[in-house]
Amino acid sequence: MPIPDNTALAQIEATKIHPTAIVEDGAEIGAGVDIGPYAVIGPEVMLHDRVRIAAHVVIAGKTEIGSDTQIFPFASLGQAPQDRKYRGESSRLQIGSGNVIREYVTMNPGTEQGGHMTRIGDNGLFLTGAHVAHDCLIGNNVLLVNNATLGGHCIVEDYASVGGLSAVHQFVRIGAHSFIGGMSGVENDVIPFGIVLGNRAHLAGLNIVGMKRHNFEREQIHNLRKAYRMLFATEGTLVERLEDVEKMFSDDPHVQRIVSFVKADSNRSLCVPRENS
Repeated sequence: MPIPDNTALAQIEATKIHPTAIVEDGAEIGAGVDIGPYAVIGPEVMLHDRVRIAAHVVIAGKTEIGSDTQIFPFASLGQAPQDRKYRGESSRLQIGSGNVIREYVTMNPGTEQGGHMTRIGDNGLFLTGAHVAHDCLIGNNVLLVNNATLGGHCIVEDYASVGGLSAVHQFVRIGAHSFIGGMSGVENDVIPFGIVLGNRAHLAGLNIVGMKRHNFEREQIHNLRKAYRMLFATEGTLVERLEDVEKMFSDDPHVQRIVSFVKADSNRSLCVPRENS
C-alpha cells in the first residue's frame, strides 16, 4: 500500500466529526470535513472535501454537497419533497461548491415529474429560512434572502437575487442578473437583468445596480436599457417588438440572452410592466 504524502495526511487529520453527531453507515465523507454537535448525516449522503456542518444540521436522502460549502445550524437538506404526488421514489438533491447555507434553510430533492433532481450551482448564498422546493434548478452565485421561497420546478439563473419574504410560484423562471424585491409574489417569468416588485409582482425596470456591481460596461447597460424600452413599448405586439430587438441587437450577447429567454417554452406568462408605470 503506497504511503500518502504529507498533504494527504494533513487533510485526513483535519476531518472532524463531533462525538454527538450521527453519521450513518454508507455516508461518504471527504477530506477536511467538519461535522458539528448533534448533526445527522444519512446513509446516502456524499460530502465533498472541506464541507463544514454546524450543530443540529440534518442531511438526508441522496444528497451530494460540493466542496467548501458551509451549512449553519438547523438547516434541513434532502428530506422528502413537499409534493402530494411523491410516492417515495428515488430522487436526488445536488448542491455545488462554495455555497453558504444559513440557519433553518430547507432544500428538497426532486420528483418523477421533474426528472428526480433538484440542483444547486456554485457559490450561492441562502439566508435564514430560505426554501428551495423539489425539482428547482438553481444557477451559480444566486442569492436567496431571508425566508425567500421557491415553489417546485423553478429555474433561477446565474447571479439572480430573490428578496426577503418573497414567494416564487411553481414553474417560474428567474433570469440571470435579475432582482426580486422583498415581499414580492412572483407568478410569472422574470427576464434576465429585470427588476420585479410587488404582489402580484410587476416588472419595474432593469437591475442597473447589479450590472454595475458585476462590472458591466456603460455601452452594455445602454444597449440593455434601449432594448428594454423597445421590448415593452405600447406600439405593436410583443412578437413584433421582440423581432425588432433581436435584429437591432444581433451582435449583443446580453440582449440576445433576453430574447432567447422570452422565446423559450415556459409554463408561465411573462412578467411585464404595469400600465402607465
